[in-house]
Amino acid sequence: MHHEHDATGVSVAILTLSDTRSFAEDRSGQTIQWLLKPTHEVVYYKMMKDDPFQLQEQINAWVRDPLVDVIITNGGTGMSRRDQTHSTIKQLLEKEMIGFGEQFRLQSFEEIGPKSMLSNAIAGSVEQTSIFSLPGSTNAVQLAMRELILPILPHLTGELRK
Repeated sequence: MHHEHDATGVSVAILTLSDTRSFAEDRSGQTIQWLLKPTHEVVYYKMMKDDPFQLQEQINAWVRDPLVDVIITNGGTGMSRRDQTHSTIKQLLEKEMIGFGEQFRLQSFEEIGPKSMLSNAIAGSVEQTSIFSLPGSTNAVQLAMRELILPILPHLTGELRK
């Protein structure tokens, strides 16, 4: 359902966090890009290690960038000691979209069972920029993008621009 303030042509920055993958091996980042392309513009696509300081710097730079409406990260949301994405992004958010993580885990449970509880997927906003942080699994990325993110992106972006 379209609302009066829904945004069109949303601009997205994609960030893959991985200590092991290269661009050629980044199926999750490529999947995000591919799913966005029909209706939205990917303005940046970058990879980096899951380092809290570098992640914070990159997120802050994109929040200040007028070309970026939405930031989607993938990777680093698990329970291992290396996974720093959730705690780093949570500190940056002005408003957390609690329902995103809850709904993602609920729908993931249908596919992977109790392992879904190990995901720390998170979403929210900083100023007028929305941020979604997804697991690195390509199946998880497809679920989040198709079922949760793409359906609300125009409305959420319109709300943040008010």
